[in-house]
Amino acid sequence: MHLGDAVGVAMNAGAAASAIRTPDQRLRIFVSSTLKELEPERRVARAAIERLRLAPVMFELGARPHPPQELYRAYLEQSDVFIGIYWQQYGWIAPGEEISGLEDEYRLAPRDMPKLIYLKQPAERDERLGELLGRIRDDDTASYTPFTTTRQLGQLIQADLATLLAERFDASRTPSQVPLAPAVAEPPPAGDHLPVPYTAAVGRERDVATLLDWLDDDAQRVTTLVGPGGIGKSRLAIEVARTARERFDRVTFVHLEHLNDPADVLPAIARELGVQIAGDRPLTEQLGVARSGRRDLIVLDSFEQVLPAAAEITALLNELTDATFLVTSRARLRIRGERVFDVEPLALPPDPGRASFDADFVAAPAVRLFIDRARAANPRFEVTAENAEGIARICRALEGVPLAIELAAARIRVLTPATMLGRLDHMLPLLVTAARDIPERQRTIQATVEWSIDLLSPEARELFVRLGVFAGDFSLDAVEAIAARAPAATDLLGLILELVDSSLLRQHENEGVPLFSMLVPVREIATARFEREPDAAAVRRAHGDHYLRLAAEIEPLLQGATQSVALDRLEAELNNVRAAYRHLIAIGSVDSVARAVWRLFLYWWIRGQLPEAKAWMEEILSSGVRLREHTRAIALGLTTWVSLWQPGMEVAVGRIEWSVTLFHAVGDRLGEAGALTTLSIACAATTPPDLVRAEGLQRRALELISPQEHPTYEALFRSTLGSLLVTKGDPDGAIEIFDGVLDDARRLGDILVESVTSANSGWAWLARGEPRPELFTRHLELSLQLGSDNGAGHALEGLAACAAAAGDIERGGLLLGASETARLRTGLVHQRSNRIFRSFVEGILASDRAAEFEAARARGRRMSRPAALDLVLTPAATMSS
Repeated sequence: MHLGDAVGVAMNAGAAASAIRTPDQRLRIFVSSTLKELEPERRVARAAIERLRLAPVMFELGARPHPPQELYRAYLEQSDVFIGIYWQQYGWIAPGEEISGLEDEYRLAPRDMPKLIYLKQPAERDERLGELLGRIRDDDTASYTPFTTTRQLGQLIQADLATLLAERFDASRTPSQVPLAPAVAEPPPAGDHLPVPYTAAVGRERDVATLLDWLDDDAQRVTTLVGPGGIGKSRLAIEVARTARERFDRVTFVHLEHLNDPADVLPAIARELGVQIAGDRPLTEQLGVARSGRRDLIVLDSFEQVLPAAAEITALLNELTDATFLVTSRARLRIRGERVFDVEPLALPPDPGRASFDADFVAAPAVRLFIDRARAANPRFEVTAENAEGIARICRALEGVPLAIELAAARIRVLTPATMLGRLDHMLPLLVTAARDIPERQRTIQATVEWSIDLLSPEARELFVRLGVFAGDFSLDAVEAIAARAPAATDLLGLILELVDSSLLRQHENEGVPLFSMLVPVREIATARFEREPDAAAVRRAHGDHYLRLAAEIEPLLQGATQSVALDRLEAELNNVRAAYRHLIAIGSVDSVARAVWRLFLYWWIRGQLPEAKAWMEEILSSGVRLREHTRAIALGLTTWVSLWQPGMEVAVGRIEWSVTLFHAVGDRLGEAGALTTLSIACAATTPPDLVRAEGLQRRALELISPQEHPTYEALFRSTLGSLLVTKGDPDGAIEIFDGVLDDARRLGDILVESVTSANSGWAWLARGEPRPELFTRHLELSLQLGSDNGAGHALEGLAACAAAAGDIERGGLLLGASETARLRTGLVHQRSNRIFRSFVEGILASDRAAEFEAARARGRRMSRPAALDLVLTPAATMSS
């Protein structure tokens, strides 16, 4: 059932109600799921609900002095929306009961209550849970959505709740009821690549409409939003991109605020587009190949950091002929074809000294923004005849600059508008910069941020300055590391709360870990103050040491059942990891960086970041610093491994052999086994292949480590041995190995091992002439779960071979075309296809069905990624998709 239909059922019942809620009476969202099995999902659900300023109602949050059924009923009676999250378990059945609490909760939910149901995929569900879900499917009051990752679940819940609330509001209001502003911006769908805004966009309706018209003009492909810091360029760009998403094949947002080197711009764009850097061809050309034929909207945020890279954007325009760029910058790019949009302050209310107070004061966009943010800080805040003039004067004093208004409104918890106005009149002129080349409004925003900082306690100001070391989102542990031995460390949580309350810090959650961030203008001030800090060098070292420790803590979690959570944990602070390791390399602390990068090898591999890790290792090798043997072994081994998979790269076997010798000399058995595996693969890839030596090397690698010490690597090395046996013509021996590895992977809950080995086993079965498409389907599902873009193309390739082997020429052609497009989009188009796969394709092209196959292949190349995935993952999907 569609979400809107489910909402409609509840509309009529609630339309007659006229209850007036006070600000503390937030809508309550009841969350039903098994507890232990779905603990990460429950945390994400609660965070998504709270981001919308709604109240989660969850069984474990309350005391339980009553029988369970009474508790469920009481909780449900006080709730407004039902969310059910289900995976594999039916749940616990209490003594004397016939059904689980999970089913009981659903049965007790009123029929007219909107119900949002989310099913985790893939799953082997309990029989009774399957029966319950069958009844839910037949229930015309519930929406029904699958998901694979916690991140996707959070996005779905936030988007669905926002839509639900909007539809209820639209259905219940009369034409004359026009809201002042939406309560929160609706997040983008899971497939978009846009940040979810923290707040609603206020007062930019006309700007959005103008920019949408500009984007429709294909002759103008670069639009630059120009304005001073804090004027709202980034928020406006997000709003335009959200509104324009239906006009493009893909919308991609690229944060540039953490970059200082213009050479990093194109790699950042490639990362966000999911294109891996391969070989030595110009990156503009690689991006052009990967995104050919796709209508992209690419948002480049904070370009003033890297203005010399504007020439690269011109070159990229020539390669991405169907792409449109939306850029935010404090200065125009000054390139051909650029169209500049000056982002102005929000419209101000009339001068209270020259006009009588009326509704025009409250309707002014600047005042609407102040009221919206003030209510966020203090839900009980109301506009009255007594304070309206003060609010209007504050907005006029701040010249309608959005960030200045937000920072001022955040102080409403401790200052009345009249008191705040007095402080503004006294302090802002003193804090305006004297620089003649800085626009007046920029001086005002600088002064406002400085004013907000100066209102902090001395300890909070000290901590704020130290936070200037961070390059992106950061955790509480990271703050503790850089604040150690400082006076601010005595009440760190209290000081962080003070910064959050002052709108100088923002907080959100990732996989249950609280993270903090700063708006760009605020971060700039923190960074500038930090650079003048006498202890800056020591704090930078503490920052670097923290992210070295993080690598050590995350390393064991990248293996086994904790793999997905560990990957997302690293992704959340990746900008700081990069900044820390680059700084440590710059000051010559290369040994510790090499060790940390080596610890995180699985992360770089799964998330397609190995080329960046390789670049660090090459920098270490050429640094001129005297390297430890272990460091040199890591750098040689990692760079050679990456080169092995990059098209057109020469693999120096001597470097790998040197790496093996060095790992052996320092007693790193896992490193030696990894280097031997790299050497084995290189031997198998030579012309002609040296398969005898390759197998001997791989068996030596397996002798060096045990499954007890390194379960993931030992299983991957066994899987590599199985692939060698397939190449040698022994698919039966390979399948026996793969079956054992798959059993171990499922027992350990290791998604990577199961994914890789499922694909390897699929090729072995094809070599026997027995296609097993379910193995490649499983590889695809697990690749999506890991966030590994490479897996999709390889899985579709295997499924194409299975279809061709079974005589389904049309499906084989469709899937081959889709796989070629998937590989194209990730920059892997030139990687060699599997040898077995090539034999199937060559056989069809030599037959009388070649034309039929090529026609389907062309259709497959034009398929969107979602359509290609549906063709494989949705049983009811047809090839007409």
